[in-house]
Amino acid sequence: MQEPAITEELIASHGINPEEYAEILKILDREPTFTELGIFSAMWNEHCSYKSSKKWLRTLPTSGPQVICGPGENAGVVDIGDGQAVIFKMESHNHPSYIEPYQGAATGVGGILRDVFTMGARPIAAMNSLSFGEPSHPKTRQLVHGVVEGVGGYGNCFGVPTVGGEVRFDPAYNGNCLVNAFAAGLADADAIFYSAASGVGMPVVYLGAKTGRDGVGGATMASAEFDDTIEEKRPTVQVGDPFTEKRLMEATLELMQTGAVISIQDMGAAGLTCSAVEMGDKGGLGIRLKLDDVPQREAQMTAYEMMLSESQERMLMVLKPEKEAEARAVFDKWDLDFAIVGETIAEDRFVIEMGGKVWADVPLSKLSSSAPEYDRPWVETEAPEALTDEDLPSVDPIDGLKALIGSPNYCSRQWVYEQYDSMVMADTARGPGQGSGILRVHGSGKALAFTSDVTPRYVKANPFEGGKQAVAEAYRNLVATGAKPLATTDNLNFGNPEKPEIMGQFVGAIKGIGEAVAALDMPIVSGNVSLYNETDGTGILPTPTIGAVGLIADIDKAITGTARDGHVALLLGDAGSHLGQSALLAEVFNRTDGDAPHVDLEAEAKHGQFILDNIDWIKVCTDISDGGLAVAAFELAEAAGVGVTLDTGDQQELFGEDQGRYLIACNFDSAEALMVAAGRAGVSITTVGKFGGDSVTYGGVSAPLEELSALYRGAFGETFA
Repeated sequence: MQEPAITEELIASHGINPEEYAEILKILDREPTFTELGIFSAMWNEHCSYKSSKKWLRTLPTSGPQVICGPGENAGVVDIGDGQAVIFKMESHNHPSYIEPYQGAATGVGGILRDVFTMGARPIAAMNSLSFGEPSHPKTRQLVHGVVEGVGGYGNCFGVPTVGGEVRFDPAYNGNCLVNAFAAGLADADAIFYSAASGVGMPVVYLGAKTGRDGVGGATMASAEFDDTIEEKRPTVQVGDPFTEKRLMEATLELMQTGAVISIQDMGAAGLTCSAVEMGDKGGLGIRLKLDDVPQREAQMTAYEMMLSESQERMLMVLKPEKEAEARAVFDKWDLDFAIVGETIAEDRFVIEMGGKVWADVPLSKLSSSAPEYDRPWVETEAPEALTDEDLPSVDPIDGLKALIGSPNYCSRQWVYEQYDSMVMADTARGPGQGSGILRVHGSGKALAFTSDVTPRYVKANPFEGGKQAVAEAYRNLVATGAKPLATTDNLNFGNPEKPEIMGQFVGAIKGIGEAVAALDMPIVSGNVSLYNETDGTGILPTPTIGAVGLIADIDKAITGTARDGHVALLLGDAGSHLGQSALLAEVFNRTDGDAPHVDLEAEAKHGQFILDNIDWIKVCTDISDGGLAVAAFELAEAAGVGVTLDTGDQQELFGEDQGRYLIACNFDSAEALMVAAGRAGVSITTVGKFGGDSVTYGGVSAPLEELSALYRGAFGETFA
């Protein structure tokens, strides 16, 4: 088996720059083998090493009394009381989904589910955040169909409810869609499993499906820009099997009950390489692998292919040797592979053997904790000038509403979420399409709420305020269900970090996110960074997605009601005025100018606490975000099948996207009680209209609710069906 010669072209094709290659030569004191080059490429790329982002990720608040485990493990772990923990994370599968939409999205779901059950949790919920190019682009329809079918195909077969998410369209994603997958699970707080290896001479065990050639080099591909060679990258996309994953989950959770597991790690990006290196590095140990013993589904695989394969549904663990027979019996029962493929060693070495030959022998710590780290140059994004009244065109209020609710960005997503099973496991209290998803904590009176949020046009205009706003909207979406926000996970999607203006977007957003999660007590406990989301030099909108989880201590007090005829419409917060970067400007006038709305974090916390403190008076609530009061009032009315009248016809009050605001629907007695409470709390609550009838009326201009509802519910399917 002859390996190719190491050439400048080969080095460059592995995403290793000349300075990094010089460092490899220094570490090894010799030229690397082809397999070693592949290992360094896998571990030193952005997807695995975070070499451009580590400096800034360290500034994020990650701890709090509710946090059991923050970033650095497969997923974050947060205490929810009664000896229970929720385990969750969000992760990207952007590049694979653009190349091969169905499998890219499907294996993104599979990977995030493994991150959760690897830690001993049974998955209970999934979400996704999807960003596509403009609907008229020739590739968008194929991507939408493939990605949605992939998400549903894997999640539905695995048997986890999809309870929320978001879908957006913008020309900036024409060459690079985003697929961000979220999963959460439940576990006993004192039975969490971690990935750090311990003990010398302990068996390293391969678990799950066999290794093939699919996904070889996937992590390196995910750390590079696209160009006109994109179709050549199709073999780097993994192929998933949700039924095997379901068996792998059951076998893994059963295995954990035997006491055999010292440490365990999902084989995700960079497969066998990354899982082995991370387990060894976290435990301060070396690893020796014998690839002859790795279960294979293809003949004559090379060491390079086996180390870089990203075949799905696989795990790696360090085993208590006296428990081998008991552990093996579990995997035999589930008809899955169980093979001892190596051992832990005291030396700081990563040794790969096959066919009586050593194919790689490198210092293990240099691959992970001592990987390169960059302080990329960056330039701060200049905030745009605020719009003046003279800058603002005007539109009839109902025509403006129609333009928004009939657009792919703000119409109903039911065409998407009806393809997902949101009720499997029978604990879903509120599924997609109505704000945050809500799941009962099985066998208890508690519930968890889940949301995913970001407004990329805000982040592009003003990364700092846009980063704050993503967290603040997630906070409001949870509070609007009656949930106390607990913690967040982030998926930071940006373009090429070697461009100072792109790195400036990243730095600004991180600063905003950090300030917001600190002020709102929602620490970041897990996450993912996806860079180089560019095609032919054109980058995506900066898209730092925030996934958040909240706790409803008593599910009987969850805010899940619908508006009724005669309900008063109450606005918590000030009247709208900000139209810069608004949905109205973008959808009606094709403009993206002005500054992003600024976020008053003190007001956000105060208004959120007011909702939670007065939950007995509040049965119907939504936050006000894209499209302002006009869209929020319509969505409450449409969900209830009842009309709504807003007293104002002022464009800024109707469509302004000022932050920190909620719309509440309640009876007259509750409205009076809330106004009294608001006076005591020092917050602003005003009556802005009422629910009832069969029309939507804004400032005296009306349209039948039935007509608007048909537009709202039919627009997505008409565009993509």
